[in-house]
Amino acid sequence: MKAKDVMTTAVVTVGPDMRVEEIAQLFLDKQISGAPVVDAYQNLIGVVSEGDLMRRLEDDDDGASPRRSWWLQFVASSEERAADYVKVHGGHAKDVMSRNVHKVGEDATLGEIARLLEEHRIKRVPVVTDGKLVGIVSRANLLRGLAVRKDTGLAPTSVDDQAIRQRVLDDLSKEGWLSHGTLNVIVENGVVQLWGYVDSEK
Repeated sequence: MKAKDVMTTAVVTVGPDMRVEEIAQLFLDKQISGAPVVDAYQNLIGVVSEGDLMRRLEDDDDGASPRRSWWLQFVASSEERAADYVKVHGGHAKDVMSRNVHKVGEDATLGEIARLLEEHRIKRVPVVTDGKLVGIVSRANLLRGLAVRKDTGLAPTSVDDQAIRQRVLDDLSKEGWLSHGTLNVIVENGVVQLWGYVDSEK
């Protein structure tokens, strides 16, 4: 299985000028812990996480820039210290987001993605095609992919399964009642599995 087989395609994103308070409320409303930052053309320019927002609170009391160890502070350039200051005091996504984003293509295997998440201690990885965001794979997406796998190999999903998955995603995207940010569709051997959260039991 590959990224395109398990990724969430209706990704909750934020724009670079979205205010930090709005981002926090969005995270609460959508029950997510991070979101890609995209420009008007869906180009991935960063990621903002609840960790980025929490760092602002850590330094709220004294107004200082993020705490580095004494030796990192000693070797940090003035540009790095200025960037730290903006990260704490900036009011928009572009100020607090992480810019060096780890990302994968649609054909990345689950094993490659798992290694990337583990190596960099991250919870999710954006999926891009030609620099544009097309999906996101979280740890939960990986686990769901592993749960539906019938054997220990990474056999590719059939073209029919991919077509079924795309049809389900297209149909669901037309519905106004669904919160897409927490939905994932996995199809294997013609069997569709829906994973995610709903706002109501009705």
